[in-house]
Amino acid sequence: MFNKVLVANRGEIAIRIMRACRELGVRSVAVYSDADRNALFAKYADEAYPIGESPPTKSYLNIERILDVARKAECEAIHPGYGFLAENAAFARACEQEGIVFIGPSSHSIEQMGSKIGSKNIMKRAGIPVIPGFDEPLESAQHARQVAEEIGYPVILKASAGGGGMGMQIVKDSSEIEGAFERAKSVAMSAFGDATIFMEKYLLEPRHIEFQVLGDLKGNIVHLNERECSIQRRHQKLIEETPSPLMTPELREEMGRVAKKVARRINYHNAGTVEFVYSRGNFYFLEMNTRIQVEHPITEMTTGIDIVKEQFKIAAGEPISFSQEDVHIHGHAIECRINAEDPLNDFRPTPSKIRRYRSPGGPGVRVESGVHMGYEIPPYYDSMISKLSVWGRTREEAISRMERALYEYVIVGVLTNIPFHKAVMRNERFRSGDYNTHFIEQWDFVPEVKEIIRAEKEKGDSLASAFGLEDKKLAAITTAVAAYSHSLIAGERQNRGQR
Repeated sequence: MFNKVLVANRGEIAIRIMRACRELGVRSVAVYSDADRNALFAKYADEAYPIGESPPTKSYLNIERILDVARKAECEAIHPGYGFLAENAAFARACEQEGIVFIGPSSHSIEQMGSKIGSKNIMKRAGIPVIPGFDEPLESAQHARQVAEEIGYPVILKASAGGGGMGMQIVKDSSEIEGAFERAKSVAMSAFGDATIFMEKYLLEPRHIEFQVLGDLKGNIVHLNERECSIQRRHQKLIEETPSPLMTPELREEMGRVAKKVARRINYHNAGTVEFVYSRGNFYFLEMNTRIQVEHPITEMTTGIDIVKEQFKIAAGEPISFSQEDVHIHGHAIECRINAEDPLNDFRPTPSKIRRYRSPGGPGVRVESGVHMGYEIPPYYDSMISKLSVWGRTREEAISRMERALYEYVIVGVLTNIPFHKAVMRNERFRSGDYNTHFIEQWDFVPEVKEIIRAEKEKGDSLASAFGLEDKKLAAITTAVAAYSHSLIAGERQNRGQR
């Protein structure tokens, strides 16, 4: 096992990785931007180093600065988390050339899956079902119109180098094609530096199902069952659950077999996720995310397997510590992404200062967060505040537990999507399990969310009221708590250095 690992990320995922480091006896190194100078993850690490200004291009996306810190701190490995450089083949290759272990797949695997066009063609040659479409770059809006007429409307335009749903454009008829093409190209270039666009048939009643896979350097590959990720806004996930309500043992076995075949086809090692679209009895390969996923906690809760620790062990050359036969599903788990965003304003980000904060707890509740009372959410990064995950013996118990946990969650000073999540948990279509990726757009949730907000304001949230202190007293307490926490962390660092 490694002695020291650099975590090339921030926020809650950085803390999640550092916790695994502590349990494995590995020293962790943080890198932080100007905006994150006083962030919790930077204090939690055994060592922390500045890497530049707040914009990601000047800090968390700066490969050379991160490698400089790795050399300086004498790190043997780098864990990229998710986002930023996690799926950057150039970064993985730079680590390989530097003799630093990249805790993830090889740069070649990342390259193979980094292009949606290229990855689809690889899978087609391997006999893996892919979504019907035109798997070559579209040259112009006129070319796109010709292809769409051949495929048949509706179609969807996608960025070949994209991810996270960014830039996707659904086109229902020929009158929309030109504007959609230009928008897709513009977003692709600005977000990914690559304006290559391709087209797929837009499937009706699609469900987004993904399979967690692990591969080691000895050729072993296992899957850890599926996650349902169909509740999305702007093609980006908001709520995930496992197992999927639509899954049968036979379908799980077949999709799991195909997921492992995908990983084996590209000699994959470490943690990854094979994503599928399911529509009317058929499933198709969508893409492979060559990194740990935001929603990995719910898989850990239902399998008892620590995926991040397995990442470390695999990267250190150890075999996967269990077989496929050892993987079972225990109960049901749901994750809600708690974001600083306004669901009544098209889920627009709302970065601000958290004046009061209390996270939920109790049986079956897991909160992963990098914030605290008094924390100022930076406008430069993703709007996620935390991942709230719950486990129950049944899906019904998990939903009830999530409702209870959302009731307990208090965040004052920042608009969040908590009222939206409360409305989803009460929605009959969600509770039935019969939903797809159109769930949000087909549901007029605004009146229900407004009613939840109105009712809470009217009664006065009793938990928020428990923090009803004068601002000066609140500031003094916040400062004192922060100082005490920092002293404990400093003392722990000193003790670890003496051992």
